Amino acid sequence: MLGMKLGSRPAGPPRGVTMAKKSGSLSALADKTGGGGRTGTGFPSFLPKEVEKIKDPFSRTLAQRIERLPVQIGSSESCIMSSVVKPLIQSETNPVVLLHCFDSSCLEWRLTYPLLEEAGLEAWAIDVLGWGFCDLETLPPCNVASKRYHLYQLWKSYIKRPMILVGPSLGAAVAIDFAVNYPEAVEKLVLISASVYAEGTGDLAKLPKIVAYALVSLLKSVPLRLYANILAFNGISLATNLDWTNVGRLHCLLPWWKDATINFMSSGGYNVIAQIKQVKQKALLICGEDDQIIRYKQVLRLHCELQDAIMRKLPDCGHLPHVEKPRSVAKLIADFSRGDCR
Repeated sequence: MLGMKLGSRPAGPPRGVTMAKKSGSLSALADKTGGGGRTGTGFPSFLPKEVEKIKDPFSRTLAQRIERLPVQIGSSESCIMSSVVKPLIQSETNPVVLLHCFDSSCLEWRLTYPLLEEAGLEAWAIDVLGWGFCDLETLPPCNVASKRYHLYQLWKSYIKRPMILVGPSLGAAVAIDFAVNYPEAVEKLVLISASVYAEGTGDLAKLPKIVAYALVSLLKSVPLRLYANILAFNGISLATNLDWTNVGRLHCLLPWWKDATINFMSSGGYNVIAQIKQVKQKALLICGEDDQIIRYKQVLRLHCELQDAIMRKLPDCGHLPHVEKPRSVAKLIADFSRGDCR
C-alpha cells in the first residue's frame, strides 16, 4: 500500500503514481480533454459504445451528464481525468457527494440523483479511482491510499467545502476511511447498506496473476452480474435485470478495467474495522429490510460503534436502497443534510 499504513494520513501523494501529463491549468485541460466530445445521441465520447444499448431513461440521462475533470495527483505536471456528474446548482447547505459500491460507477445514482437536485441539493456523483469511467490509460495505483488521495485532491480542487459524504455498500468503507483521514472535508456521513466489516480482500490478494485475471474476467460476465442483481434487489423482472446488468457492467468494458481491478485486489483492499470508532462526524445509516448481503446485526453493530449515528430501515427493500427506494433515500439524505433527520 505504497509504504503507508491504512488509516494513516498521507503527507503527500502516494509514491509511484504516474499519470497523463497536463498542459496549462486544470480548467484548460478539462476543456481540452475532459470528454467535451459527444456522440450523436449526446453521450460523452469516452463512454463505451455499449451505452447506446441501455434502455433505462434515467441511466441514459445521467450518462449524458458525465464529464471528466483533471485531478492533480503527484507532481504539478501530472493528473488523472476523473469522471463525475457535477451539480447544476450551488445550495446554501454543504454539498452532497455520492460515492458508489465496489466495482461500480456513478450511474448507480441514476434514480436518486435527480430527486436530490429536485430537493434543491448541490449533488456530486463521483467515480472512485479504479472504477467508473476515469481515464486510467497510464495504469496508476488503485489501492486504498491512492483512492483516498485522489478523492481528496478532487474535493480540494472543485468542491472546496465540507461535504455530506454518501457511501453505499463498500462505498461506506471508502467514506469512513476518507472521513477519518480528512475530517476537515466531511461534515456528515450517510452509510447505505454499509459493508465495513470485511478484512480486506483476504486470500484474493495472494492469487497468482493468471488466476487473478481469470477471476476478474468472471466478475464482469453477464451471468454473474445477473445473479448479483437477483441477490441485491428485492424482486425485479428479467427485462429490468438485463438492462440494469448492462448499466452495472458498462465501466468494465474500458480497456484498463481489468488491470485496475487486479491492482486493487492484490493491494489488500479496505479494512476499516479499527477506524469506525475514530469517526467524529454525525452519521445516518440506511439499510433495506430484505438485504441478503449485509446482515442486520452488522448494521446494528455499526450503529453502536459509531460515536454519533442514527439508523433508518426501509421496508420491502434489498441491498441497494438508492436504486430500489430512491424517493425514500433522497428524502432521508435531504433531511439529514439540513439537520431535520432525527
